[in-house]
Order: sequence, then structure tokens, then C-alpha cells
Amino acid sequence: MPTTPPSLRPGDQVAIICTARKVSREELLPAVEILESWGLRVVLGESVAAAHHQFGGDDALRARDLQRQLDDPAIRAILVARGGYGTPRIIDLVDFSRFAQDPKWVAGFSDITTLNCHLLRLGHESIHGVMPFIFAQPGGADAVESLRRALFGEAISYAVPAHPLNRPGAAAGELVGGNLSLLQTLSGTPSDVSTAGRILFLEDIEEYLYSVDRMMVHLDRAGKLRDLAGLIVGHFTNPQDNAIPFGLSCYEIIDTYARKYQFPVAYGFPVGHEPANLALICGRRARLVVDAAGTALAYE
Repeated sequence: MPTTPPSLRPGDQVAIICTARKVSREELLPAVEILESWGLRVVLGESVAAAHHQFGGDDALRARDLQRQLDDPAIRAILVARGGYGTPRIIDLVDFSRFAQDPKWVAGFSDITTLNCHLLRLGHESIHGVMPFIFAQPGGADAVESLRRALFGEAISYAVPAHPLNRPGAAAGELVGGNLSLLQTLSGTPSDVSTAGRILFLEDIEEYLYSVDRMMVHLDRAGKLRDLAGLIVGHFTNPQDNAIPFGLSCYEIIDTYARKYQFPVAYGFPVGHEPANLALICGRRARLVVDAAGTALAYE
């Protein structure tokens, strides 16, 4: 079973860093205020306000900042400021041996799927959840609150309305997943994770429909779908199409491959690149129930 980092308590110190796209200190002020209102002390890492083209500093700086926060025993959680691209470039520059002796929460989504999967591969839970750059976005209060509950170890359960493509059933297993394009990118690398017996969740943004299909073909051919306990499909925001239409929506594409198997499938789950991005604990065992009333997800 993956290890669970200690829950946060008021007075704990947390770090905000950039492992991917750059962000300014000013852009993080609303998030700092929210975190401090939770009773936390906030440290901004070296990568915050650093810039190297689109990145929050060059690879060496971003890796150094991540390493520092992983190794510092005073830091009890690491929140990655924003996604974009860049985390796969630095993941192999980081040593997780000291972290393994004193695990702490790491949270983020999108490109941070890299960290979520790498940590699970190493045997540690982490949080797929909203990032500080967008804490104050309109309509995102529930997402921020769900992150707080996950960090502080409070009970979490979700109920989601039914979707026409849902396939009923019940499943139990550890949660794994995140951004579809990152999951494909990590396939075959030291950050790749097993999906067998687990509940996989997927989301993505601004991908071409044919590309979603190509990635689903890859996951299926790689055996990532065959032995799933269940599948959760989140937001596929602002999909793109070619001049000659692909002919299927993102959900219809995913259904093409999911229907080959017998596991329950829940569509329309509030996770991904939209304000409704509820925190999911990667590696935590959960129970998924999909029926006529909708979808229920709760940790066991």
C-alpha cells in the first residue's frame, strides 16, 4: 500500500514552487492569503518569479528548488504553482531518497501528473488538485476547499450527477491517473505506473480529437485499460478538430475503448482544467459506484 504523508496542522510550513511554467509572486498573492487563512506558513521557492523562456527558471534551478523542498524537514507540503510544461524535463534530476524517509504532501495537476505518477511508482500518495496560480478563479471555491480537506486529512466523498455514457457497476481500488497526454508521455519511463486493479481517472485540455483517439489507442495497446477496476472521465476542455471533422466527441472516443471491457465507467466527473477540479488522492484506495442516480466516490 502506498504511504500516506502526515496530515497538515495549523502552524505547518508549506512551499510553493514552479516545476513547469513560470509565475510571478504577485500572481500568487491570493493563494498565499488563502493558505495563511488555513493557519499555514507559506514559503515561496527559488523558482517562483524565476524565468527561463516559458519555464520557472532553467531545468537546474527548478530541480534544485524541488529537491530543497523535498529534503527540508520543516516543509510539510509542496504545492506546485501551475502546470503548463516542464516537469518531465527535471524529474530524473531529483533524488527522492530523503523524501522516502519523511514523506510530505505534493499537490498539483496537469503537467504535475508527472510528479503524481512518479511518487506513486515510488510508493507514496500525492494529491491531484487545484494549483495556487488559480486558487482565486471564479467558481473554484469547491476545488480549493477539497484540496484543503485532502491536505488536512478530513473525510472526503463525492457525488456526481448521472451521464448518458456511464456504465453502471461498483469497483474498489487505488486511484491513479491525471492528464491523458502526460500519462502517455510517461509510458515506458521510470515514472510509468501500473493501472491493474486500480481506478483510473483521465482529463485533458485543448487536445485535437484525433490526438485523444491516438492516446487512447496507445493506452489500450499498452494494456492500461484491460485490467482496470474502474474508469473516471473528467473534463476534456476546449477540444480541437481538423477541417475534416473526426466525428466523435472526446467522451465518445473514450467510450469506444472503454466499452471493450466490463469495468464501471463514470463520465462528467469534476476533475481537470476547469474551476470544478475536485482533489483526488493518487494511490488512496477508493470505492466507485456508478448507478442510475449518478456516481459516488469515497475513500475506503
